[in-house]
Amino acid sequence: MIEILSPSELPRARRTGALVAGILQSLRDRATVGTNLLEIDRWARAMILEAGAVSCYVDYAPSFGRGPFGHYICTSVNDAVLHGLPHDRTLADGDLLTLDLAVSLDGVVADSAISFVVGGSARPADAAMIAATERALAAGIAAAGPGARVGDLSHAIGTVLSAEGYPINTQFGGHGVGSTMHQDPHVANSGRPGRGYPLRPGLLLALEPWVMADTAELVTDADGWTLRSATGCRTAHSEHTIAITEDGAEILTLPEPAAR
Repeated sequence: MIEILSPSELPRARRTGALVAGILQSLRDRATVGTNLLEIDRWARAMILEAGAVSCYVDYAPSFGRGPFGHYICTSVNDAVLHGLPHDRTLADGDLLTLDLAVSLDGVVADSAISFVVGGSARPADAAMIAATERALAAGIAAAGPGARVGDLSHAIGTVLSAEGYPINTQFGGHGVGSTMHQDPHVANSGRPGRGYPLRPGLLLALEPWVMADTAELVTDADGWTLRSATGCRTAHSEHTIAITEDGAEILTLPEPAAR
């Protein structure tokens, strides 16, 4: 299914995107050395419910997971890259944490993910990998607009990641959003330009470059959800929801600038 929002529906998408961005920023600020992943999940739950929003994860039960997911946010640490199931784990200095959040507000979904290093002991390779996913995300967004095709976005993302030397897995990637979290079209993190679905104003897309440092192979954790690198290497993931407009693409999940 592919949904196209009308111009009158776009303000609702903006509100959902702002909510997701705000929650992720708050969680990033609060996630420090000694924080438990289950605390992060509780904080996310409280902010979602306070906003009158609905989690896209709690009842989520796709074929690739051991569902329902049962939690409010994905918390992936170090070698975990996608669908990290919150569990009783305390964050340590230097842990690479990815938070992935999707909520529905007023019938419209927004989805976003951030990766960052907890504490003050960031490895240079971790910082470089996170930055590479952020640059790839920016490239994908820059390629989006009316008349572009999904392959143009995939090609832009993949070009950045490949240039940085990261293997690319295309099993999981970006996707359409709307009244539900996962819709068509699928936006792989590598592809051929000029191919695929043509973008139209009103289409919402979640673009999400993610990489593992030295492999493209995933393994599923014993919890049935968490996807890890097959070699145990570190990982990173960046994601924004965008709206295709008449002029290009609008980022809906961009956080507010930090107060000075």
